[in-house]
Amino acid sequence: MNLLLLGKGKTGSLVAEVAQERRHNVQVLTSAENQNGIGLTAEHLRRVDAVIDFTNPEAVLHNMRACIRSRTPIVVGTTGWYDHLPEIEQQAQSAGAALLYGSNFSVGVNVFFEIAAAAAIGVSHGYAAQIVERHHAQKKDAPSGTAVSIQNIVSEVAKVRPEITSVREGEIVGTHVLLLDSQNDTMMLVHDAKNRRGFAEGAVRAAEWLKGKSGFYEFRKIFRELG
Repeated sequence: MNLLLLGKGKTGSLVAEVAQERRHNVQVLTSAENQNGIGLTAEHLRRVDAVIDFTNPEAVLHNMRACIRSRTPIVVGTTGWYDHLPEIEQQAQSAGAALLYGSNFSVGVNVFFEIAAAAAIGVSHGYAAQIVERHHAQKKDAPSGTAVSIQNIVSEVAKVRPEITSVREGEIVGTHVLLLDSQNDTMMLVHDAKNRRGFAEGAVRAAEWLKGKSGFYEFRKIFRELG
């Protein structure tokens, strides 16, 4: 596949490495070359099988809209834009475009989401739920998109939105804890990322999955189908 990578920070750089290992051709468009999505011209995107976005909440909206207009499949690993999710979904569906987004592309985290959904039933049996997430000091959004996903999952099951505590320190890749506490006992579910490679592998495999499709997808709903 011909992949276009937007954003070459810590995760984006690893996405390029994993994509090349999986025998894809990779182009990179830097933020300086793509202010307000200006680099995502129809001519440029005509030669691209899929775009992978790991930019920032301000840039990603321009990038998604450009890909939707050209009907170029896009995998979005950027978070912090979900207030616009209904609008972007409507645009993608109307255009017949393909967009796949996720708060976290690690398969392990998405398995963790399933475990969190099963554990959330404890709230109806007297357990109080709380979420704690820890990331490196440079992370811009708080709470993390992953923590918000856990919050939404618990809310769907338990009809209660647990509080999120965010910690930013050092070089922590990402730790998420779902705590369920009662007078009798405590359950603590933890996902601790050792590195960013799981995120990168999931994003590249998502782009492979999205090829030839149209529609609006969330990674946690389709990760079981990855090749």
